[in-house]
Amino acid sequence: MTELTFTPRLALSSLSGESDAEWARAGEEYAGAAVLGGIALDSRSREAARELLERERSEFLPADPIAFIDRQLAALEDAPITAGFNVRSATVDPIAEAARVCRDRGAFVEINAHCRQAELCAAGCGETLLRDTPRLCEYAEAAAETGATVGVKVRAEVPGVDLPTLARALADAGATYVHVDAMDSESVVADVVAATGSDLFVIANNGVRDAETVREYRAHGADAVSVGRPSDDPTVLERVRAAVDREFDEEPTRARPQS
Repeated sequence: MTELTFTPRLALSSLSGESDAEWARAGEEYAGAAVLGGIALDSRSREAARELLERERSEFLPADPIAFIDRQLAALEDAPITAGFNVRSATVDPIAEAARVCRDRGAFVEINAHCRQAELCAAGCGETLLRDTPRLCEYAEAAAETGATVGVKVRAEVPGVDLPTLARALADAGATYVHVDAMDSESVVADVVAATGSDLFVIANNGVRDAETVREYRAHGADAVSVGRPSDDPTVLERVRAAVDREFDEEPTRARPQS
């Protein structure tokens, strides 16, 4: 399993249609990692993205999504930041294809099991994957088999979904990290940490704006935090970076059992 490491322990979280190489460059002085995308890979997810564009949502929809991933990552080869790409697909093969590109560019791939737009869920990707553990684990395993560093973006507060149990299954399938949108259930981060021990790097997301939120996620055992919507706001990024420097200046105090 390939580990995910970046310093400082602050990631820029993907925003559909906005998070490209230029966006990552704008935040590189504050963050240690940037997750580009998300991008739809297969025909079903791309049709959903077209429907989202029709209702004026910002989306990436290049003619060749795999080539787009490659170009965007190539533009960050000399950037002082660890890059990754958030990908959506209703089928497994494009996930592995995207993972190979990320591997070759020294980047990580992040499987999107997070987006809750009705069009994406109807296509069989995004949040729908949270309720289909075998298929999501198949995606993680296929990506990991390429030798890429693999993560999964997940969301809390989805009825019928036990995130700690799901995270444990993803670790067993070869995922290196899990990116947790905690919604209003910040303590779920601690539950995921407890369920996965040292087997997953845990990035906490949602509401990261200031020292208080960074401190809370750190106390729950997060290995890093991510900023979403204000990832293009230097004032917020500077404030969060200062808090990350204080709170993540040494290894987590929580005990992580040896795998």
